[in-house]
Amino acid sequence: MYFLTDKIVFPDVSEASSEGLLAIGGDLSPERLIHAYSNGIFPWFENEEPILWWTPDPRFVLFPEDLKVSKSMKQILKKNSFEVTINKAFKSVIEACAEAKRDGQNGTWITAQMINAYNKLHQLGYAKSVEVWKNNRLVGGLYGIDLGNRVFSGESMFTKVSNASKVGFIVFVQNSNYNVIDCQIHTKHLESLGARHISRKDYLKFL
Repeated sequence: MYFLTDKIVFPDVSEASSEGLLAIGGDLSPERLIHAYSNGIFPWFENEEPILWWTPDPRFVLFPEDLKVSKSMKQILKKNSFEVTINKAFKSVIEACAEAKRDGQNGTWITAQMINAYNKLHQLGYAKSVEVWKNNRLVGGLYGIDLGNRVFSGESMFTKVSNASKVGFIVFVQNSNYNVIDCQIHTKHLESLGARHISRKDYLKFL
């Protein structure tokens, strides 16, 4: 296993473990995060753990043309009961994602350290949020990384009312010009929306 130093370098992604773990340590500086995402690497760790860097193979992604919208979701979208915005409340979105309770998880991997790091990336124009509003209340959203290479690296989403985050995700994808949405690892929720596995090698070609 590779332990990172102050130098902003990573080992070749081919050195990752079978689970996709590539390196340990380092920091969450904007420079290191941008370098990581540019090479298909992302941080994922819990409180009291060192920073863990991952590059899974295969990679779970969504091609916008493969987006699946169910009949029931089409009806919900037609009602226009939600308003979807971009980059209107990044800090609120990432904090809500951190607070969201998830099945099988006692805590959150979106630590205070992560929130601070991604807020900095947002201020620099590299992190983007999608907000879903109902009656002027933030009820859902998601955030991720956009390095300007037509790849959106999704990080997390939350919902406070039924279907809110799904509406935000669908509207975001339908109105984007991305070649691929990086979902990182498999979830049944994203699979139902059309996401699928591709090899890490193919994903790196998009980067």
